[in-house]
Amino acid sequence: MARKRQKQTASVGSVLIVIVVALVLFFQSQGEYKKCYVVEVVDGDTLKVNLAGEEYKVRLIGVNTPETNHPVKHVEPYGPEAKAFTKKMLTGRTVYLEFDVQEKDKYGRLLAYVWLEKPTQITDEEIRTEMFNAILLLEGYAQVMTVQPNVKYVDYFLQYQREAIKSGKGLWGLVVYQKSKKKK
Repeated sequence: MARKRQKQTASVGSVLIVIVVALVLFFQSQGEYKKCYVVEVVDGDTLKVNLAGEEYKVRLIGVNTPETNHPVKHVEPYGPEAKAFTKKMLTGRTVYLEFDVQEKDKYGRLLAYVWLEKPTQITDEEIRTEMFNAILLLEGYAQVMTVQPNVKYVDYFLQYQREAIKSGKGLWGLVVYQKSKKKK
């Protein structure tokens, strides 16, 4: 009986150690920023980057810009402006990728928050001025698109979108949007 109890105790101890190690590794990976170089802008919310010598497609988390390359939707209003803004701001620039819960989407693209500078403190001011996803929202080039479980900054993003809507920035100032608002 004593041996059986020792084996059970050892098994439980081993499982606990594995869980603790997994948690430590998980929390260490949170808040990591991967330095990369923006090679090309595919769309307002999609980039190609060189990360550690390899090229990856990156889809910005939490935002959706109007389409410019979609096979069915074709070019949507304000899509070319969003793409041009992203291209101007990011092409040829070193940026820092921050991942959320999922690293890739079903298309194999990396899912990331793109920081213009490596953050030092995650404050509202730093998010507004240094995270490109947030800048797209604040300037009215994108709208919030939340896909669970990647929701780390959703509350900030919703606030930034409200601000852009209130001030009629970017796509929120388009006649099409203004007419649909009046119908409600």
